[in-house]
Amino acid sequence: MVVVDTDPGVDDALALVLLAADPGVEIVAVGSVFGNVSSAMAAENALRVLEWAELSEIPVAVGASRPLDGSQPPLAHAVHGVDGLGGCARAAPPRLPASESAAGQLVRLVRQHPMRVTVVALGPLTNLAFALTLEPQLPTLVHDVVWMGGAIGVPGNMTGHAEANAWNDPTAADLVLNAGFKLNVVPQDVTEQAWATQEWLEGITDSPGAHTLGDWLGTYIEFCSRERDERGCILHDPVAAAAATDPAIVRWEPVGLTVESAGERRGATQVQRPTRPESPGVRRRTLRVAVGAQIDAVLARIRHAVLTIAHHRRVLLPEHIRPVLD
Repeated sequence: MVVVDTDPGVDDALALVLLAADPGVEIVAVGSVFGNVSSAMAAENALRVLEWAELSEIPVAVGASRPLDGSQPPLAHAVHGVDGLGGCARAAPPRLPASESAAGQLVRLVRQHPMRVTVVALGPLTNLAFALTLEPQLPTLVHDVVWMGGAIGVPGNMTGHAEANAWNDPTAADLVLNAGFKLNVVPQDVTEQAWATQEWLEGITDSPGAHTLGDWLGTYIEFCSRERDERGCILHDPVAAAAATDPAIVRWEPVGLTVESAGERRGATQVQRPTRPESPGVRRRTLRVAVGAQIDAVLARIRHAVLTIAHHRRVLLPEHIRPVLD
């Protein structure tokens, strides 16, 4: 059972598609969080992606709109478009978000299904921090957490020190990383290797049924291409989604992590080596950091997911409505 905590965002959308197409994954809920867009827009985009993937029964709850310190978060309109989907979100999604909060939704589900829920967190960790205040035993109720976040041995994509998900709410990140979850961190060091070339992107978005994805990707491709001087884009979040479904696709190392919460090093993620044994009665942290990944295998999984769903849509949708949805 998987709960996705996300801020779509184009690469978040492809991560959702990857999870949606995996027959071994049961997505039971999605929570939105601020980041690439506002939490309200992120919820709408999650609903749009799930509708495209023909998973319209999955509930989506709106989550945190600001970091724990209450500051106004910057949004990544220049990266993902003003609506998070390249300016091509178009019509409102056919469903409304759930009435409960993303944190409340998560707590309810893990209480109902203790040690069965994996949280795939693709944005700031604010919702998990709020969930901890609602349920202090959350780390013993969640099976594990996979987080795409942090930059350890490379410059960050938000500042020279910090990756965006860590920078957007460093207080929440540090709290969750050290709360006792069985936690798997997939940092920017690994995800930035997932470069999708223009040829690879055309191979999925030009297929019948997938034109909508091509529209969503437009602004993101333009941004990444300027940064790298090569046509294509980085698919950060799908690497974490692939690691959640198949941990062997990633090479892990056990470490401790801390996140700087203020100053010019806000959001900096640092390796912490234990200097003494943990106190008796304290639940031992289980934290692994990805240090490598089979990127070709990740890209193959994304391609398979998109083409599988697109083919299914093309086969089932009546001919007269395909141009509208595609």
